[in-house]
Amino acid sequence: MHHRPFGRHHFNCSEIGFGAWAIGGSWGAQTDADSLAALNRALDLGVNFIDTAAGYGNGRSERLIAQALAQRTAAGKKERVFVATKTPPAPGAWPPSPYCVADERYAEGYLRANVEERLHHLGTARLDLLQLHTWTRAWNRNPTPFKVLRQLQHEGKIGLVGVSTPEHDQNSVIDLMRGGWVDSVQVIYNLFEQEPAAELLDVARECGVGVIVRVAFDEGSLTGKFTRETRFPEDDFRSHYFAGDRLARTVVRVEGIKKDLAGSGYTLAQAALKFVLAHPAVSTVIPGIRNVAQAEANCAVSDLPPLPDALLLRLRRHNWLRGFWYSGK
Repeated sequence: MHHRPFGRHHFNCSEIGFGAWAIGGSWGAQTDADSLAALNRALDLGVNFIDTAAGYGNGRSERLIAQALAQRTAAGKKERVFVATKTPPAPGAWPPSPYCVADERYAEGYLRANVEERLHHLGTARLDLLQLHTWTRAWNRNPTPFKVLRQLQHEGKIGLVGVSTPEHDQNSVIDLMRGGWVDSVQVIYNLFEQEPAAELLDVARECGVGVIVRVAFDEGSLTGKFTRETRFPEDDFRSHYFAGDRLARTVVRVEGIKKDLAGSGYTLAQAALKFVLAHPAVSTVIPGIRNVAQAEANCAVSDLPPLPDALLLRLRRHNWLRGFWYSGK
C-alpha cells in the first residue's frame, strides 16, 4: 500500500481508503459480520484512512468502525487509523438552496450536539476529521459554520475541518480553500466527472488542502458489472441514482471505456481508481467496501503501475457533462 501526504497536514494516508457508506446501509442487504470482516481485511492490507458519516445508517457505520478499531486495539495491534466523519445540515433542502441561512442549517448548538454524537458513536474524545456533509455557494461570504468548527478544533474536539462538495456545484468550495477555512475537501472525481481537474484540484494542491475522492466508481457503474437489465431493490440508493434511462445511457458509455482499455492489462475497476490517483493533488480515494473480496481487490490497485500517459489521455475523452442528471435528460 502506497501512502500520500494529506495536504500540508502531518499525516500520510493510504492512497486507497475505506468508504464506509455501504456498511451503514442503503446499498442492499449488509450484515455486520461482513462489514467487520471487510474493515479488518482492509486494515490488514495497509488501509489507514476510513470515511464515514452521521447519515450512514444513522450512526451504524460509525459504531461498526469503533467496534472494529476497539477489537484490534484489544488484540494488541498498534496502528494509526485516521477516521473522517461528516455532519449533515439540519433538516431542509438537500443540497441547501441559495436562500437557506447558514446559521439555521448549521447552527452552533446543532453543530456542537452533532459533534458530541459523532464522538460517542466513534468511541473517541477527538475526531480526526469532521466534514460538513454539504454546502452552498451562498454561504461563502460569511462561512459561520466553519468559525464554529474552528472553535471546536481549538477546544480539542476536532483535529481537522473539512467539507464534502455539493454534487451540482463542486467549485463552490474553491473560495473556502483559498480563504483557509478548510483543511480538506471531499470531491466527486472519476472517469465521467472530470471537472475538478479544471481548477479545484490544483487549488487544493496550492493551498495544502487534503483531497478525498468519492464516487470513483460512479456508484458502481465503473466497475463494469451493470447491464441494461440490472435492477436494484427500492431501498437501494442506486435505484434512484440510476432511475429512468440513466442506467442504459451509462452502460453505453462504460462500453466505450472498456474499448479504450482493451489490451492495456487493467480491468475497468482498476483503471477507474488509477485514473483518480494519477492527479497529484489527490490524497486518497475511498471506494465503497462491503466485503473481504472488495477490500482485497481495491487495495491491490495501489501496487499496480501508474496508467501510461497515452492511456490517460485516451481516458480523458470520457468526461461526461451531465449537469442535469438529477432532473432527467
